[in-house]
Amino acid sequence: MHERVAVLSDVHAVLPALEAVLAEPDVAAADRVVLTGDLAAGPQPAQVLDLLAGLGRRAVWLSGNADRELVEYRRGERDTIPDPIGPWAAGQLRADHLDLLARLPERVTLPVRGLGTVLFCHATPRDDEEIVLVDSRPERWREALAGVPEAVRTVVCGHTHMPFVRLADGRTVVNPGSVGMPYGGGSGAAHWALLGPGVALRRTAFDAGEAVRRVARDSAYPGAAEWAETYLGTPPGDAEALDALHTAAGDGSA
Repeated sequence: MHERVAVLSDVHAVLPALEAVLAEPDVAAADRVVLTGDLAAGPQPAQVLDLLAGLGRRAVWLSGNADRELVEYRRGERDTIPDPIGPWAAGQLRADHLDLLARLPERVTLPVRGLGTVLFCHATPRDDEEIVLVDSRPERWREALAGVPEAVRTVVCGHTHMPFVRLADGRTVVNPGSVGMPYGGGSGAAHWALLGPGVALRRTAFDAGEAVRRVARDSAYPGAAEWAETYLGTPPGDAEALDALHTAAGDGSA
């Protein structure tokens, strides 16, 4: 039974934001650090994967849709990636990075004190791209969680970059938000979660201006400065992000 579990999702290869979160005392002291996918699709992929590898056995890695796409692209299994930075990021990965991402599981369960058996996934337990939101209808959540064992009362997901905790289909659903591309919290805020014995959504402040400058300076991505300003300097607010996500989900409304 793990006393404390830190959950980091959707790092999207942003090194300054990841460094800030890893420096948090509660992350440093956690029994496990669960990484719920979309780790390398961004401006500093190799550096981020190498830093995460330094967590050793404390880290529990999961695959996200963006990680899967990078591997598929490099292995010639797909010709394009929806995210414009994806093809470039895929090209930055070493063979060991590709092997690591290729063997990551889609779901993991861990026992956490106070919460029992917790299921971790990227988007939903059944699909690494499914969009279900804090204000989605109960029947949408019921469908998304249909295959989850009855003994699992807490489900942790990511993908939408929007932090929340809600009750859905009789279970507690937790989204830690995004470390590297956080939506809804303003600039200079990396989102993550701490589990055990309860659930705490956490926000780590960092210098957004300095992070933008570092990414623009240190990343070889041709559009690094613009990318960093968009996602770190002026990230979308909660209402804007929810509108866009509902449109992407095809439901148009909650």
